[in-house]
Amino acid sequence: MLQHQDETRAAYDRVVEVYASMFSSQLETRPFARNMISTFAELVRGTGNRRAADVGCGPGHLTAMLHDLGLDAFGLDISPAMVAHARRAHPALRFDEAPMEALPVEDGALGGVLAHYSMIHTPPGELPALLAEQVRVLASGGLLLVSFYGTEGPEPVRFDHKVAPAYSWPAEQFAELLAGAGLVTVARLLHDPATDRGFLDTHLLARRP
Repeated sequence: MLQHQDETRAAYDRVVEVYASMFSSQLETRPFARNMISTFAELVRGTGNRRAADVGCGPGHLTAMLHDLGLDAFGLDISPAMVAHARRAHPALRFDEAPMEALPVEDGALGGVLAHYSMIHTPPGELPALLAEQVRVLASGGLLLVSFYGTEGPEPVRFDHKVAPAYSWPAEQFAELLAGAGLVTVARLLHDPATDRGFLDTHLLARRP
């Protein structure tokens, strides 16, 4: 686990300014993802617990979006350069350096966790431990929205992401992992992003009972 984390951290540290310029306004042209995040925020508000973590927050644009949608949101990322950028870009919000496998959050504290394409670099064998950590910090009734590249095949597919090696997942298999972690999937959205990569943009919304 440490090796791939070190490689991913270093890769994102190297591209922080380019990455931020490319993705900070990306949701303006991605209505499906934008509306899934809005739905997530509405449901988190409905739990009465507005505390939410944007795990793998990158340059902090989605943390800011969650804040604008009425959540007490903060961002966490493994890349110190990304965290530094997010703090400069959004000085009123909290950003900390932390891996998704060891969140600096107390048990059952959050109404929501957003993982927007931030689990894609985790090898399949390590994903159950990562999901267990997200469940640990969620309160009963809390929600996890996880987005990733979907494949229609039977198994995860490793591919060369532009920043670091990544994995695409069959939606049903990922939903089974969520169930194994103790979550109940309440909504799923798969759509074609009209790229030549061949993956589906996939969003799964799950609740902790």
